[in-house]
Formats: sequence, C-alpha cells, structure tokens
Amino acid sequence: MQWTDRVRQIRMLLVIVAVVIAVVSLSVSHILVDDLSKEERNKMEVWAQALHALSNADENTDLTLVLSVIRGNNTIPVIVMDAGGNVTDYRNVKVNARNEADSMAYISALGHQMYRSGKYIKVDFGGASGKSDYQLVCYDESNMLKRLSSYPYIQLGVVLIFVVVAIFALLSSKRAEQNKVWVGLSKETAHQLGTPISSLMAWVEVLKENYPDDDLIPEMDKDVKRLELIADRFSKIGSLPEPVDCSMNEVLEHVVDYMGRRTSSRVLIKKEFPGHDVVVKMSSSLFEWVIENLCKNAVDAMEGSGTILIRLLDEPGRVVVEVHDTGKGIRKKDLKSVFTPGFTTKKRGWGLGLSLAKRIVEEYHKGKIFVKSSEVGRGTVFRIELRKA
Repeated sequence: MQWTDRVRQIRMLLVIVAVVIAVVSLSVSHILVDDLSKEERNKMEVWAQALHALSNADENTDLTLVLSVIRGNNTIPVIVMDAGGNVTDYRNVKVNARNEADSMAYISALGHQMYRSGKYIKVDFGGASGKSDYQLVCYDESNMLKRLSSYPYIQLGVVLIFVVVAIFALLSSKRAEQNKVWVGLSKETAHQLGTPISSLMAWVEVLKENYPDDDLIPEMDKDVKRLELIADRFSKIGSLPEPVDCSMNEVLEHVVDYMGRRTSSRVLIKKEFPGHDVVVKMSSSLFEWVIENLCKNAVDAMEGSGTILIRLLDEPGRVVVEVHDTGKGIRKKDLKSVFTPGFTTKKRGWGLGLSLAKRIVEEYHKGKIFVKSSEVGRGTVFRIELRKA
C-alpha cells in the first residue's frame, strides 16, 4: 500500500510540475507576443506616416529618411489599398500563382482579410474637392511573431511527452524490480522447503510401515503432498511452464475440496459446472493457486461467514471461471488498484495474492482476469477468461 501511494504521489508531482511549466510558459509567451504585437503596430504606424509623407512630398523634400523607413520593413507583410479597395502596393508577401492576374487576386483577398481582422491603419490624404481620399495600410504578423505564438504549445507537447515517458519508465523499472524480487523470493522459498519436505516424506513412509492401521497417517501424507505442491508452485514462478490439456472441472473440484476442508462450516462453497468435461491447456497447479487465492480473499471479505459460488462456463472460443462471494465488496475507487502489487485492505497482508493471480492468468495462460462487478455490502464477482486451444 505504501509503494502504491508513493507511485501515485510521484505521478501527481510530475503532472503538477508539467502543469506549472505549461502555465508559466504560456503566460510568459503571451506577454512577449503581446509586447511584440504592439511593437509591430507601432512600426506600421511609422511606416504609414512615411507613406503619407512620400505621397505629399514635392521636388524640394528630402526623402532619404522616408525611403529608409519604407525600405526598412523586411519582416512584416504589408498590403496597401486605396479607398476603392484596390491594391496599390505590397511588401513581404509570398505569392504562389501562375500569372499576374492570379497574384493580384490572391493579394487583394489577403488584404481584405487583414482589413476584416482589424489589422490596418488608415492614412487620410484629404481631397481638393472635399471628397475623402485615403489609403489602407493592411498588415499581418511577422513570421517571427507567429513562431513565437506557437512555441509554447510545442513546448507544452514536449513537456507532456517527457512526463508520459518518465511515468512509463518509473512504472517499468519498478515492475522489473518487483519481478526480480518475486522470482528470487519464490525460488529461494522452494529451495528452502525442499529439504524439510523430503525429510517429512521419508518419516511418513516410516510411520506407514510401523503403524499401517493408523487413520491419521494418510492425512499427514496429504498435508506433506500439499507442501510439495506449494513448493512446486513457487519453483515455477519466473519461468514459463509448458501448458498441457487439463480438465477444468477437476481443477476446480480440487479447489472446492481443499477449501471446503479448511474453512469454517459457516462458509458455504457452491459450484455450477456444465454437464460435460471442459478441457483447457494450462498449468493445473498454478491455476489452482489462482482460484485458491480468490476463494481465500472471499473468505476474508465475508469475515468467515457467507457463500462462495464457483461457476464454470463453456462459451464459444473461451472458457470462463467466475468466483462470486457475499462479502463486503470493493469500493469503486479501489477497483483499479486491486491487482496492483502492494495494495491491500487487510490489516495484515502484503498485497501480493491478486497481483500474482493476474500474472499467472495473463502471462502464463494468456487469459484475462478482472472484477466483473462489486457492490459494497453485497459482494464481488471475479471473472477469468481463457482462450480455447
């Protein structure tokens, strides 16, 4: 549970950092774009005044400064139109057209678009007859300003990609570390159990010879074989066991028999199997472990009193096993975390049972396991789906 909370905190921290970077970047960029936009507006006003001075100049006017201002604009697209909306001049506008008529049509349309967007300066020349005579200096943002406007969104995308990669790397490294720990722990457990189990098997054989009529010795033999099965399960963790054809009915019968003899009489275990044998390629010992884990969790959830229903369904293309219980159920906010290593709602527990069950079903049997339904106070249904050979 602590590791799960820690990962959540790290992911939340990464998301918060990404949001802060995005907000700061957008805010700073907006300020810079606004300042540059005002500066370009001021430049265009000076350019329009220079155009006005050029129009009113006579042969005695020094046009050096005026021409320097007009020629100095090499970045801002400008289109000059007269009072009738006809284009009289343009600068810094890229035109891709086949002929001059198409070029002028494109420039005229672009100039009217600039005018409608409010990016224009009206230069009033007056008129001798009293009629209004003016020109419209229409302009657009420079390429640098457009790039600066789009830069924060590109930066935001890069930050989001970084956060996603960082979270994925964190989860992958942690998952790989967990796998190594589980495999090492499982192998070592199997190894440590091997010697005492062999010794117990030998002692059981001695007891059989000396006390052939004792009814307790066969029960002891069953328990020793059970220990041998557990050690075999642990030894298979970390390797891919070769699946063989097994009767799912028999596998589930073994679980029902084992759990029935080791749970309270207040726990009723029911079964619903089809009338025919359902054969599936599997590792029977590992799959029994999965069902046992689900049943033990169900017993804990029911606090020692309730009903467990194990249902086997033979559907087209797949075999389904469902484990129903009448326990306390799972809260909605915990449904996504039930198979996460370290997650547990018990006061005592490592939170590895369901994560191991998920690994056995999905990695070793190429199936699916999930919570089909759960209602607080009513119970939970776990569903396992295996493909038919």
